[in-house]
Amino acid sequence: MPDMYSELSKLAESDMYPFHMPGHKRNLESTPFKGAFRCDITEIDDFDNLHDASGLIKDCQDRANKLYGADETFFLVNGSTCGVLAAVSAVAGQDDSVLAARGSHKAFYHAVYLRRAKVKYLPYKIDKSLNIPEPYTAKEIEAAITDDTKAVFITSPTYEGKCSDIRAIADVCHKAGIPLVVDAAHGAHFGVGDSSRIPESAVSQGADIVIHSVHKTLGSMTQTALLHVQGDLVDRNRLRRFLRIYQSSSPSYVLMASIDLCMKEMEDHGFARMEKLLNYRDKLDSGIANCRNIRILAAGKYCDPGKVQIYDASDTMTGQQIYDILREEFMLQLEMAGEKGALAIITGWDTEEGINRLIEALIRIDGRISDIIAGYETAGDTINAKPTALFPGKDVVSVELPAVKTELYKAWDAETEVVPLDEAAGRISGDFVNLYPPGIPLIVPGEEISLGLIEDIERYLAIKLNVQGVLDIGNKGIIDKRGILCVKQK
Repeated sequence: MPDMYSELSKLAESDMYPFHMPGHKRNLESTPFKGAFRCDITEIDDFDNLHDASGLIKDCQDRANKLYGADETFFLVNGSTCGVLAAVSAVAGQDDSVLAARGSHKAFYHAVYLRRAKVKYLPYKIDKSLNIPEPYTAKEIEAAITDDTKAVFITSPTYEGKCSDIRAIADVCHKAGIPLVVDAAHGAHFGVGDSSRIPESAVSQGADIVIHSVHKTLGSMTQTALLHVQGDLVDRNRLRRFLRIYQSSSPSYVLMASIDLCMKEMEDHGFARMEKLLNYRDKLDSGIANCRNIRILAAGKYCDPGKVQIYDASDTMTGQQIYDILREEFMLQLEMAGEKGALAIITGWDTEEGINRLIEALIRIDGRISDIIAGYETAGDTINAKPTALFPGKDVVSVELPAVKTELYKAWDAETEVVPLDEAAGRISGDFVNLYPPGIPLIVPGEEISLGLIEDIERYLAIKLNVQGVLDIGNKGIIDKRGILCVKQK
């Protein structure tokens, strides 16, 4: 089976002159970014068409399908975003009800908006000690399915690496005759390597549609992803239609070649790559085992070893502070910062040097925290007494979601006005407000803004988390005056 990169290289080295798009004409002098341009083409003879694959691209998609074992696999050059858009659009139309996790990527909400569908939320559970979402059980899904439920949409693994029992959930969905869509963007490496330590793939567990970002945890270029479909509960023609709608009509062959090369690498050396990942994780865990304060959330059957959720068990430092110290003092750029923890991602493509630097940095931060605590105790200041220790997974709570006052699409299309944050309680949100990454909404258009939400937003802003959807309206000498878009009152 030919691979795309080899075919592109043969074309680049041939005497075939390009009187076609793109405009750089594969001229290596057209740009400093020479390497990729020699393989950057459009749909020409012998190179197939992503939107009607029957030749080279189909062969490459079949290679990916062989690795994951679905009925069909599609290349995505607009990222997992377009995969989520296409999947949700294929299973739900106007006024159809989708049962979904609140902690869904914003692409899910965009699909609901575009299709004018309705969302019914699963119970929103969080690990209170780390303020991160918890996965779901089949029992919780079964209890929430109603006669009007057209599909179930969940994220597994979560951004922090926690996984739901997809096999049991798929069984519940199929018993009800509805498809299960799994946003597994962060789980493209699942199912390869030591099955006792790396969670099982959502594909092999029976989900009807699974979306993988191959650039997030595997060795592919940014913006590359896969969509897998299986079973007979999803209309394949409708799915293909929406893939054509949401994907570019000029798909990048460079990106498709990157996906294909990644699939070849996993086919040939995937087990070894996953062994490297597990060895790196073991080294990290043992390297900080003697730390008094710094901890890493434990991995296991239902938690991805590649996600390194770092937190201060003494609750002295915030996740943002840990993140900032690692970046500014140790030149280690993590994936994200949260209120309680900071997230690093490790893969089979990391290096020993990088892992060693992270271990050394965490040991030094741990010592710094111990010095701070000792200072509190010496001072005897009750206000600054040592905080209560964190116990991840021991305090899982359900979070009450905002009251829905109108459908998402109606509120997002409505006329809006900026309202000062401290005056917004009781108003209807006209836009999303979310922490990014990962983009889980604090409030969705059409929901009522509460005093509790305002307090949460103000707390997140105070510790310098990235809150999107809050506007800076400071003027006339007022510093840090914040506003929020609300549906205009009649």
